[in-house]
Amino acid sequence: MDIVVENLTKKYGAQRAVDNISFRVKTGEILGFLGPNGAGKTTTMKAITTFLVPTEGDIHVGEYSIYEDAEDVKKKIGYLPESNPLYQEMPIIDYLYFVAELQGIEKSQIKDKIRDMVDLCGLEGEKHKKISELSKGYKQRVGLAQALIHDPDVLILDEPTSGLDPNQIVEIRELIKRIGRKKTVILSSHILAEVEATCDRILIISKGKIVADGTAKELRKQSEGKEILKVKIEEGEKNEVFKALQALESVSVVDFVDKEENAFEIQSKPELSSRRHIFKLCVEKGWMLTEMMVTETKLEDIFRELTMN
Repeated sequence: MDIVVENLTKKYGAQRAVDNISFRVKTGEILGFLGPNGAGKTTTMKAITTFLVPTEGDIHVGEYSIYEDAEDVKKKIGYLPESNPLYQEMPIIDYLYFVAELQGIEKSQIKDKIRDMVDLCGLEGEKHKKISELSKGYKQRVGLAQALIHDPDVLILDEPTSGLDPNQIVEIRELIKRIGRKKTVILSSHILAEVEATCDRILIISKGKIVADGTAKELRKQSEGKEILKVKIEEGEKNEVFKALQALESVSVVDFVDKEENAFEIQSKPELSSRRHIFKLCVEKGWMLTEMMVTETKLEDIFRELTMN
């Protein structure tokens, strides 16, 4: 079931939390929704789930509009908010039974649905415990189970691995990937490695506007025009080497990586390469070039560049 967001705007007084954004998420796709705090991620997710009404624009979940068919939209969506509001004193089984009843699942099917969720979300060893007795990782699993119990076509996950340890992050990530094969998933996260490992596509939002949309490979390709080199040069005085590199016509930025070893990170100007110029410089100066390596643009660098302005 596709999600189509069209010209979505949400204002709070004079402030635009979301500013005229449009995008589509296709069935079976896991979309990573990235952005700094206050960028508009949670506002967009709440609009999709009908938790808030946009100021302008429209959202369709499949054939349903959030305005005319809000109840139908809710039935099609499983939502795990960042706060994961669970009833702490309820045992897991009782809580899932309660959620199943809220979702209108027929009583004859509820036990089977709970069994499926316990199996899918890896809760077998914990299922008789109270939610308050669980670790943060298992509470997230219960949150996912409540979002999935009515078998929604769409899953909205706001920071699903927030506060988890590395092992728990890997477990939840694998669970989301399994679920995402059959559903449409939007996943918001601050952990860029997690988004890259889990998501088919990445959408970056900053100050309420979309600033990038594509796969991790596509986003890197857009930054390929900016060559980044790691260079080690021996037998030259570090400040002299630094100034000489900075003076090269093709060089945009020079930074120290390790002052003790005369190691530098060099960013070339767009569409230019500095490799030949650096080699010639070292020959002219009699310096020994012991390392020159092209560094891959990291997703963190792309994210920082797009959201810092």
